Amino acid sequence: MNIKNIEGLSGNEIRSLVAQGGKFVMYKYCISVVIMTFNNPSDFHFIHPGKSRITPGLGHLFTNLFLGWWGIPWGPVYTIGNIATILRGGKDYTAEILAHINQNDPTYGAGTTYNIPGHGENHVHSSNQETANTYNIPQ
Repeated sequence: MNIKNIEGLSGNEIRSLVAQGGKFVMYKYCISVVIMTFNNPSDFHFIHPGKSRITPGLGHLFTNLFLGWWGIPWGPVYTIGNIATILRGGKDYTAEILAHINQNDPTYGAGTTYNIPGHGENHVHSSNQETANTYNIPQ
């Protein structure tokens, strides 16, 4: 699935916009053909802070209204559920997508270094000298 409305944004910019109230949402739409009903997810939409979460789902709302009802028995069931979700602003996937972005962003967490003895440094220890492992972890 694709994420709409994040073109050109870096991971840091996305995290900043989410901290200001941005959301990642997904809508569902239903298409029915007499005895078959297809309940499909949309792409994810990034909703910028202060923008409506309902507006990007309006196309899916109309798809549900015009094409969702006709399948028996699931068409009406899925259609009503999808319309209710769209009118509530879609299903929020912000935490899941932000976790994925953080996990795959090589710059996320960069600049935080830990002074761990034996990693990246040459240490010479005498046999009678006892050393304790200490970690300089920022708080």
